[in-house]
Order: sequence, then structure tokens, then C-alpha cells
Amino acid sequence: MMGRTIALLLSALAILSPPVLRESGAASSGPEFTKGGELKLPQGYREWVYLTSGFDMSYNPAMQMGNQHMFDNVFVNPEAYKAFVNTGTWPDKTILVLEERGARAKGSINQSGNFQADVMGLELHVKDEARFQGKWAFFAFDGEKPAKAIPTSADCYSCHAQHAAVDTTFVQFYPTLLPIAKEKHTLSASYVKETAPPPQ
Repeated sequence: MMGRTIALLLSALAILSPPVLRESGAASSGPEFTKGGELKLPQGYREWVYLTSGFDMSYNPAMQMGNQHMFDNVFVNPEAYKAFVNTGTWPDKTILVLEERGARAKGSINQSGNFQADVMGLELHVKDEARFQGKWAFFAFDGEKPAKAIPTSADCYSCHAQHAAVDTTFVQFYPTLLPIAKEKHTLSASYVKETAPPPQ
């Protein structure tokens, strides 16, 4: 009788274990690529860790927005965020999502300022040390179709290499992460030099 009871309990555990394991195990949110090497747009990226928002930001002094105003929101995959908090830098398989949204001034009861509207573009910055020669690559998405990596000759690569605070990423614009980078001493030499106070 006792042996039969134990056998039944083991059978029940065998049936229940797979769903439990699936629920408790953290799903990976690293980059996924097509057979042709195009990056797939991460589904549910808006459920990732939110880092910051900008308004009408541009790194090009000659760029004029005119009457078109834009917000941008930055998200990062949870595993990468946890690693950054612990180390002050980004691990392999990091994905940063820059979501661009149009800004509107008129709507509902709003009387001043701007609020976010439709998505106008998506740009991703992906770290995959085995895949990319410089460890990182940029991608610009047109809708949800997989995207090819932007050529390394594009200005975004040199701009990030010269001015980014941590590991070619603009952590200087992420207010919750910049103090961590300072504490962990992971700020890039170029950024430290660029932001150093002028000599007295």
C-alpha cells in the first residue's frame, strides 16, 4: 500500500513539474536573428526595464526639427539591466530599444506642453560579441519586419565610440544608471575627459 502511494505521488510530481519549471524559469530576452542574419524585433519590449525619455534630442547641431516634435523612450532587456546594476557595464546579448514617438500639443483637456502619440520609429543597439566585429551593432526597424545591421561606416558608430559614457552607450542620459557607472568606475576615458571641469 505504501509503495503504491509513493508511486502515485511520483507520477503526480512528474505531471506537475514541467509547467512549474516553465513558470519559475526566467525566459531569455536576448537577440534573435533570422537565418539571413537580420534581427527580429523583440516582442513585448515595452514590458522591459524603462530607462529614460527625451524630448527633441539631437546630437547633430545642424539638425532642425521645425514644427515636428519628438519624444524618445529607451528600454533594455531585464537580464542586461540586472547585470549593469551589479557591474556598471553591459553584458553580452544586451538590447537597448529607442522608441521614437510623435509629440502632440492638442488633445483632450491638455492646455500646454506635449504628450506622446504614435510610434514613428524604432532603433535598436545590440551587443553580440561573437556576431559583430565591434561587439555592438545598430538596427533601424520599418514596422515589425526583421532589420539588417546598419553599416559600421554610419556616423552613429563613431559618435557613440567618441562620446558614450559606458561601453559605447549613452548612459549619461540614463539618470538611474549613471550614478552606478560612477560608483563602479566604468565610465569611458573619453567621456571622463569630455566632462572634466576646465583647468583653473
